Amino acid sequence: QVQLVESGGDSVQAGGSLRLSCAASGFNNRDTCMGWFRQAPGEGREAIATIDSRGHTSYADSVKGRFSISKDNAKSYLFLQMNTLTPEDTAMYYCAADYGGPCDTRTRTWWNYWGQGTQVTVSS
Repeated sequence: QVQLVESGGDSVQAGGSLRLSCAASGFNNRDTCMGWFRQAPGEGREAIATIDSRGHTSYADSVKGRFSISKDNAKSYLFLQMNTLTPEDTAMYYCAADYGGPCDTRTRTWWNYWGQGTQVTVSS
């Protein structure tokens, strides 16, 4: 059974940094796509970063240059390093995963596995 568990959310001041983690379990050796999403109150869920099995990454324009997605295959962890945070980054952050298909923030529209989310709050 696939499980994703996020951690690392916190309250920080603008300009600060956070590193989110997602512990993944239950995956087999098939081609996987993993990603980070966020959802602010009253808004839709936004795909902000993806990484495929070969390590290719993609980012939403809203986070490009500030956020970095990475993974530790040996320990089955997905990470999101967030720098230069602004109040507009305040949201619930989720990790997601699935098998095969395109792995890009713009073209990947289906995800079967989700974590429960971790809250990030950025104050000005």
